[in-house]
Amino acid sequence: MRSFPLPIALTARLSPVVVLAAAGWALSSGPLAAPQAAEKPATEKKTQTQSASAPSATQEAKTYTAAPAPCTGIPKDTIKSLVPNAKTAGKEIPSTDAKLRRTCSWNALKGYEYRWLDVSFEVMASDEAAKRSYEGRLQQKSGGGAVPGLGDAAYSVVNLTTEDKQETREGTVVARAANALVIVTYNGSDFESKKAPGSDEINKGAIKAAKAAMATLEKTRD
Repeated sequence: MRSFPLPIALTARLSPVVVLAAAGWALSSGPLAAPQAAEKPATEKKTQTQSASAPSATQEAKTYTAAPAPCTGIPKDTIKSLVPNAKTAGKEIPSTDAKLRRTCSWNALKGYEYRWLDVSFEVMASDEAAKRSYEGRLQQKSGGGAVPGLGDAAYSVVNLTTEDKQETREGTVVARAANALVIVTYNGSDFESKKAPGSDEINKGAIKAAKAAMATLEKTRD
C-alpha cells in the first residue's frame, strides 16, 4: 500500500485532536457554554479582591513588638533613691527570647539596710494574650489593690516574709499596656534590727519604678 505524503498523514493524526478541541471550545466558550462561566460582574470582582487583601483576625496589629532595654529604662536618680549604693547600670538577666522578655536587676547594701529591685518587660502576641497573663498573675497574688493611671490596668501587692527571724518585705507591681506587661519587684531588709521596712515605703517604691518603666515602654509604641 502506498504511504500518504507526510502532510496528509499529519492531518489524519491531528484531525481527532482538532475535533476534540472544537468540542471543548463549544462547551466552554461557545453557544453551549454554561451560564456560570460568564464574566463575573465588576462589583463581585472588587469584593473578592478586597476580601483577599483584608487582614485576618489572627493578624492583629501589635502595639509593641519588642521589649525595651530594661537597665536604661529607669532613671538613675530613681535607682539611687530606691537602691542606695547600687550601680545604676544594673545587671540584665539572661532571657530565652530577649526580643520579647527582658529583665534588669539592682541590689545593694548600705550599712545594714538591703534593697533589691527587679524590672521586667514582657511583650505578648496580642492584647488578649497580655490580658490573660495579667489576670493570671493577679490571681497568684493575695491582697493588694489597683494602681490608677498606670497603663491600661495595674495592681500592687506587698507581702512580709520571715526566715530565721529576719523579716523581708516585698512589693510587686504588674501593669499592662496593650500587648505588653511591666513587672516590678522591690524588697528590703534591715540586717541589724532584723526588721523589714514599712509597707508604705516598699509599695510606693515599687509603684515609682513601675511608672518609670511604663514611660520607657510607651516610648517604643509602634
